[in-house]
Amino acid sequence: MPVTIRDVARASGVHISTVSRTFSAPHLVNPETRVRVLACAEDLGYRPNRAARALITGRTHNIGLIIADIANPFFPPLIKAAESQARHRDYHVFVADTNEDAAAEEELVHALAKQVDGVLLCSPRMSNSLIEQLSREVPLVVVNRQLAGLPCVLMDVGQGARSAIEHLAGLGHREIALLGGPRGSWTSRELRRAAGVAARAAGAELTVLGPNPPTETGGLAQAEQVRRAGVTAVLAYNDLMAIGLLEGLDALGVRVPQEVSVVGVDDISLSRLTRPKLTTVATPTAAAGRTAVDMLLQQDTDFPRTGRGGGAGAAVGVRRTTAQVMLQTELVIRDSTGPGPYAGPERPGATAAGPGPHRRADPGGPRVAAGDVVAS
Repeated sequence: MPVTIRDVARASGVHISTVSRTFSAPHLVNPETRVRVLACAEDLGYRPNRAARALITGRTHNIGLIIADIANPFFPPLIKAAESQARHRDYHVFVADTNEDAAAEEELVHALAKQVDGVLLCSPRMSNSLIEQLSREVPLVVVNRQLAGLPCVLMDVGQGARSAIEHLAGLGHREIALLGGPRGSWTSRELRRAAGVAARAAGAELTVLGPNPPTETGGLAQAEQVRRAGVTAVLAYNDLMAIGLLEGLDALGVRVPQEVSVVGVDDISLSRLTRPKLTTVATPTAAAGRTAVDMLLQQDTDFPRTGRGGGAGAAVGVRRTTAQVMLQTELVIRDSTGPGPYAGPERPGATAAGPGPHRRADPGGPRVAAGDVVAS
């Protein structure tokens, strides 16, 4: 027969309610008693019934993680880091894929609301107003989208875009294209804003091509447009698009970086396997996953909640956090960027941007993503 809470109470010499509190609210139990109860539970092989505990505490110890595209290599490091952090906090993660569909995102939030204690929305495609509305149904933390009044984990792609444009301008490129991402993407808007500012400051012209699907096919489809635009350098929305562009330019007989330099964003593992190896803006995806889980559980554990009848997201007197954390990005310089038409000492102040506060040369080995919090 399975071990019950009564068996643990009998073995540890305490009341059943004390065993229950040890697992549901350990901070309310005397430390010495808590250690004894946990030791007895371990010896007996007892595992608390999560469903029963949820009825008492109003918490499922489950988290929803909704991502835009599970096939995109950007997301697996974030998912793995979030799951690891959640397990460390005795939580489980339900992962759901929306395939870049805003309507599917909304449906999934509604579906998960009564099954989880909160939801992480990663690179959402829904409108800001709809996300705000859904946050009243279940606690949310948004990753890769900045919304006033909601907790957000952001990667500083604006700084990354500035570093990329400064690097290209320093190499002598004055005609630069930006391959935009999908409609409704906060990252795409930030890249466009920051790249535009950096290009003007460097005396370069920025041509925006897009919106585009954030896939290899999206980059491949823009290769002919890049050639027709007459640009000598390209900053792509993400590495997948940059890799597709490399393929497309190669098919057209355009040499990289001799004729066109290419920069991606994300530093996925594939970026080190292309020929040439891809210069890219590294984003701290794993750190974002860990930070998002911590922010969500900070909301969940600090404040009282109702029982399950009101849904996992229902709460009484919950003070919503509006914290926003910005994680640093870094330009990783590899082989897909080279000298442009205006390279050389005749261009005043133009030097190839070497390693600095937001950039580094990649010796070719695996990268460990930085997770420094630079602003909040």
